[in-house]
Amino acid sequence: MTTTLVTGANKGLGFETARQLVAAGHTVHLGSRDLERGRRAAEAIGARAVQLDVTDDASVGAAVRTIEAAGGLDVLVNNAGIQAEMRDGTVVVGAADLTADVLRETFETNVFGVVRVLHAFLPLLARSAAPVVVNVSSGLASITRATTPGSPGYDYRGVAYPVSKTAVNMLTVQYAKAFPEMRINAVEPGFTSTDLNQGTGTKTVEEGARAIVQLARIGPDGPTGSYRTLDGTLPW
Repeated sequence: MTTTLVTGANKGLGFETARQLVAAGHTVHLGSRDLERGRRAAEAIGARAVQLDVTDDASVGAAVRTIEAAGGLDVLVNNAGIQAEMRDGTVVVGAADLTADVLRETFETNVFGVVRVLHAFLPLLARSAAPVVVNVSSGLASITRATTPGSPGYDYRGVAYPVSKTAVNMLTVQYAKAFPEMRINAVEPGFTSTDLNQGTGTKTVEEGARAIVQLARIGPDGPTGSYRTLDGTLPW
């Protein structure tokens, strides 16, 4: 049985990813900052709730101990994320308005949270016969797209969110090189309608989660250090 942890999973893409992985036969730990919301979500899909705030060392440490006691971990899906520069589906903090505080807030969850969780769970993943890490990124992280007129995301004027996800892509590459026995990839689920973008996305959560689930289920011969969608690789 494959055991998986999905962070930020009491709603949206995380919840749907957890649901699809349970349906695929995984034992899923559903990470949620609010344990009661996590319990309700987990009960709805047959997952196991675990309190997990990716910005808090103590919370992450407690989650490690809980999951270790339950038998270990094979797959980690770093899904928790924020988009602090948007309000009501509109970017309200562009380059002219960006402050260090907004960038710091975004990085605390989207970048430092990934590092905090990865660092804490690496010992458990190292014990797995086929360890997998999926870092949920974004098409907005692609520097190639951001500098190519007409490309998806070229006209997006926010800064903090795409910069944070570009950092996640580099983290993915560097961790993949450091741990060649693991499959570590970044995934772009597509512009999915979630609370993150106030429901303005063009994909359903069911559609967006498929790309995450695809990478969560790869075997030891699958790709690593890549930046992918459901249909293939993306330009960095």
